[in-house]
Amino acid sequence: MMKDCEQLDQQLQQCRTWLDDKEAMLTAISQSMAMLELSPDGTITYANDNFLTLMAYQASEIIGSNHRVLCNQDYINTPEYSEFWSRLQRGEMVSGRLERIRSDGSRLWLEARCNPILDSDGNLTKVVSIAADITAYIDDSKEKTSVLHALNRSMGVIEFSPEGIIVGANGSYFKTMGYLPQELIGQHHRLLCEAQYSNSPDYDNFWKDLVRGRHFSGRFKRIARDGHPVWWEATYTLVCDQEGRPLKIICIGSDVSYRMQREQRDREYQHLLSLGMNETDNAVFITNEDNLIVFHNTGFSRMLGFAADEVIGRRPHELLQGQTAILKMIEECYAIIAAGQSFHGEEMMLDKSGHPLWVSVVVNPIFDPNDKLVNAVCILTDITNTKMHEVLQYKALNAMAREASLAEVMTMICLELERIAPDVVASIVRIDEGRAMRTIASPNLPDVYNKAIDGLIIGPQVGSCGTAAFRGEAVEVFDISTDPLWDGYRDLILPYGFFACWSTPIMSPDRRVLGTFALYYREKRRPSAFHRQLVDVCLHLCTLALEREESRSRIHQLAFYDALTGLPNRSLLLIKANQAIANAARNKQSLAVLFIDLDRFKQINDSLGHQAGDELLRIVASRLQAEARRADIVGRLSGDEFVIVLGQCDVHHVTDVVNRIQTSLSQPCHIAGVVITPSASIGIGLCPENGETIEVLLHRADMAMYQAKERNRGRYSFFSEEMNIQAQERLTLEGALRDALRTGGFELHYQPQIKISNGQIHGVEALARWRHAQMGDISPARFIPIAEECGLIGELGKWALQEACRQLSIWREREIAVPSISVNLSSTNFHDLELPHFIATLLDHYQLKPADLRLEITETVMMDTNPSTTRTIHAIHALGIALSMDDFGTGYSSLGYLRNLPVSELKLDKSFVRDMGHDETVRALTNAVIRIGDSLHLTVVAEGVEDKEQYLLLKQQGCDVAQGYLFARPAPSDVFNQWLINFKVENFI
Repeated sequence: MMKDCEQLDQQLQQCRTWLDDKEAMLTAISQSMAMLELSPDGTITYANDNFLTLMAYQASEIIGSNHRVLCNQDYINTPEYSEFWSRLQRGEMVSGRLERIRSDGSRLWLEARCNPILDSDGNLTKVVSIAADITAYIDDSKEKTSVLHALNRSMGVIEFSPEGIIVGANGSYFKTMGYLPQELIGQHHRLLCEAQYSNSPDYDNFWKDLVRGRHFSGRFKRIARDGHPVWWEATYTLVCDQEGRPLKIICIGSDVSYRMQREQRDREYQHLLSLGMNETDNAVFITNEDNLIVFHNTGFSRMLGFAADEVIGRRPHELLQGQTAILKMIEECYAIIAAGQSFHGEEMMLDKSGHPLWVSVVVNPIFDPNDKLVNAVCILTDITNTKMHEVLQYKALNAMAREASLAEVMTMICLELERIAPDVVASIVRIDEGRAMRTIASPNLPDVYNKAIDGLIIGPQVGSCGTAAFRGEAVEVFDISTDPLWDGYRDLILPYGFFACWSTPIMSPDRRVLGTFALYYREKRRPSAFHRQLVDVCLHLCTLALEREESRSRIHQLAFYDALTGLPNRSLLLIKANQAIANAARNKQSLAVLFIDLDRFKQINDSLGHQAGDELLRIVASRLQAEARRADIVGRLSGDEFVIVLGQCDVHHVTDVVNRIQTSLSQPCHIAGVVITPSASIGIGLCPENGETIEVLLHRADMAMYQAKERNRGRYSFFSEEMNIQAQERLTLEGALRDALRTGGFELHYQPQIKISNGQIHGVEALARWRHAQMGDISPARFIPIAEECGLIGELGKWALQEACRQLSIWREREIAVPSISVNLSSTNFHDLELPHFIATLLDHYQLKPADLRLEITETVMMDTNPSTTRTIHAIHALGIALSMDDFGTGYSSLGYLRNLPVSELKLDKSFVRDMGHDETVRALTNAVIRIGDSLHLTVVAEGVEDKEQYLLLKQQGCDVAQGYLFARPAPSDVFNQWLINFKVENFI
């Protein structure tokens, strides 16, 4: 019994020891593993500290929550999650790798074992889960796996037996080479190589070296299944067994075919770049951080004449010693590129041989990653020709545009050339009508020499210039002291140190010799290529200047002098008369205007013919000039009307002059075999008694002349108060004018302007018309001057603008094709600084564009000295409104103002058009005006075209637009509308 009790005690002791061991084991497990207890419905009932730490939860946050909070939501809704609980309900243990979600949303992987606890009836009472964190292992495994997969996808791997038989390859290799495994495995390595190579000793040696253990790396050309080459960047490695015997050969590589193609393209590009850089005419060089030249192209040598060994390793400024301007540019360049900016500049420099050239310089800096300047790329472009044209042409044309004299223009050309080429002295000589040389510009030749050659007649041995002009070709004299061309002339120039001369004729487009352009040298030499380039530019400019001078003289003569008598015409007469009136007022002196009209001139002209009439006019002009003093002004107004302005005179002196004139004119003359005794009626206006402007004086002298003619022919009459009856009429007309403006008594009539080239409508001119109930139609020639004098012209001009815009908007609404409308404005209108705003408001109101309106201005506007006039004109032009110069060619100042006013159109005065059919001089003048318009890109509109002959002459001369009775008289809008509808140019031409 005692023995049994002892055995039982030992067994109990063993049980206690076993339980203690198990409890210690469970404690160790609990302390090292994450533990979790769940109720059968998934409620968390317990979690140890390891679990809470692992899942980043507090016990209070998770106890009582459902197991679902630890799972991915997508997983909870899957059959796998339902199966997980079904197995536990059946009492099955669930173990494996489980993904769970921490409190911060991050994921982790657990190696877990979920044990179901069942009661005696087999029902689940709880689940105990023990888990360990294996996230790091899973991530590392995934990374290694992904790396291997990536390598396998990107690298080709192939294995060979030591004999060269293919025993395996990965998918990437099969794909790249285009083979299926069964097509390649078992084949020899030679299958992948070019036949020429695989059958060569080189291939045999390659394989033998591999088997001996030699390692090969590099680029290998292999042939794909379809025959196209594949370049591999690969390594061949021998693998041996434990005894060191060859086991297999592994080749690992990547397809670099694309890279090889790109490298080939890069090599070709580099070749082309090198080829292009060396073939360009530009000079290119590159400097390093020490500003030493490390590269230059062949263009550098061609442009500057330096050999490679003279350039490489030297600094740019060392090659250009003594050239101050270019050295200064280099200093500026250093500062700019050091600041990280590109440098751009232009300067003249000398090449190695001292030949001058203009270069455009572009320098771009290159910096390393630390922003340190390591290189500079410099490109030099030879712009000598461009610069010569630019500098010389700009200055010369600018001088011509500002109306500089011929001598000033030519002197500027000489000085500019000498500045560019300091080793020469330039001279320009003009050849006059007598074939004599006339020095225009020789600023740096001795005055004695210039005076000596001035007036020499050109010939076959008259120095360089006289001979070049005579031959019509360039003459180069290398040595003045011995050349026979200078016999008799060399002593004029040799004492001043000039030993060579090259002279080139200045030719007109019709091959006339206008003059010569010469270069003198202080040494015996011939002109360089650079000098020839300079002279080519200068010859063109000299031709322009001389032709301009000829044209200006010709146009001035045609425009301001009567072609028949040589007297000043109306335009010049008015200018000179105004100057005389101003001088008289300044000196408080009297002045008289004589208006002379020949008696019975029409009868003589009609009976004896126009030639006889012209001869009589010439005789009268000559006699009038003979009776006038040098300071007096004699001019021809038109037809048989002449004017004399006498200065510093009183009534007695005027009477004496008039009597002498009538006596002289009445002397018989023989014309066309007939003895004619001329006579003239003379009207006299005194200044300041009868007026203080030439217009008023002419008007009153004209009135007095008609009074004299009415009394008897061959008489004279002073303007008197009795003639003021006409002034009363003027006052009546002024009152009616005011009423008409207030009550709408004016209307616009419209006259078309037709493009000569195609017969289309160029535009429409709006002309003010006035029909008075009692006085009938009143000409603009009567009411416009009155409106100007009484201050109504501004209101009349604004009315015309508004009415014209209104009518144009109506045409636009009715889709009647009128491109634009022209309105005449007086100079007084342009005194109004608000005029631009008024016009802009009109255009906006009638929904018109600025191009729809054109304003016509006259010489009066151009000569107006009121500062507001110019401001207003330019403000209107700034709106985009075109300006047309009316009556062009009749005013002395028209040409001069072309360069100051923004004019886009010239209107050729109808007086020229009227006479061009029978007057060669007028035709020449119209042609000159049209050429001026063409040269300045201005539209030329001929006014007063009344017949087909005039139209065809204008078309022949290249006129742009015609306007006149040939097409339509000015008509009211309703009549003009019908004309527009029916218009076809062929009905008129």
